[in-house]
Amino acid sequence: MKKTLKVLAMLTLLGASSWSIAADLANDMDTLASNYKTVLKTDSVDTFKQSLQKMRDAATDSMKGTPPKLGNKAPDSPEMQGFRQGLTTLIAQIDQSMALANQGKLEDARKVAQEFKQTRDTNHKKFR
Repeated sequence: MKKTLKVLAMLTLLGASSWSIAADLANDMDTLASNYKTVLKTDSVDTFKQSLQKMRDAATDSMKGTPPKLGNKAPDSPEMQGFRQGLTTLIAQIDQSMALANQGKLEDARKVAQEFKQTRDTNHKKFR
């Protein structure tokens, strides 16, 4: 009886931690989406840069997660490496846009930011 309770408790904790990780990834994706809308609409360089930084933080944090579609894949599987590569591409684009914003070139930075959509669409097809 005690062993059964211990096993059930461990399974409950494991299930809760898996749900928590999935929720974190979903939250990161929501953060990316909401801040992307701000990046495309704002005329404020400060707001633009703050939103880019939030996007960068969320993309970086997302690398710790596993999309539900890849839940049965090993962390070092080609699919998981592809997922992380997609995020690395997005982070590089965010950094490029941030560099232009830091130079005061908001319209050029926004043009780079528009490329985020292609990166998103390509990776959503593979991993969502």
